[in-house]
Amino acid sequence: MKKIKRLIPLISACFLLIVTQAAEAQTASNADKKAEAAKMIKESTPEQRAMLQTGMMKNKLNLDSAEVVQVQAINLKYAEKLDPVLKGDERKLKQLRDMMAIQKAKDADLKKALTADQYKQYEAMKDEMKEKLKEAKDAKTSKP
Repeated sequence: MKKIKRLIPLISACFLLIVTQAAEAQTASNADKKAEAAKMIKESTPEQRAMLQTGMMKNKLNLDSAEVVQVQAINLKYAEKLDPVLKGDERKLKQLRDMMAIQKAKDADLKKALTADQYKQYEAMKDEMKEKLKEAKDAKTSKP
């Protein structure tokens, strides 16, 4: 019994060490994933980004074939405008302002191309993505 009582602190310390190492590995893994995603976006072509966006919008907004063609053209137009901003080395605030201006113009074009219900769904989709990004940022900043 005494031997078991002596082992309890050792077992607890080992368990704590394992949990700590797992948490650190996960944090490093999340940082690696974020860096990889940023790298992938920077290295992708405007055509690839537009195709990805259009595919997602086609599924979420139930676009018909004519709408897909319109949305693809809009996505490509603005992906090409966004490319120099993404690949440039401007200050972060300047990049953010440029991206927001491009997004505002894109939203105006999409509003003309989509039905009112589809545009509402598009706005909800954007809000959901913003919320996910905010949660990821909050999770990052709340970690010790």
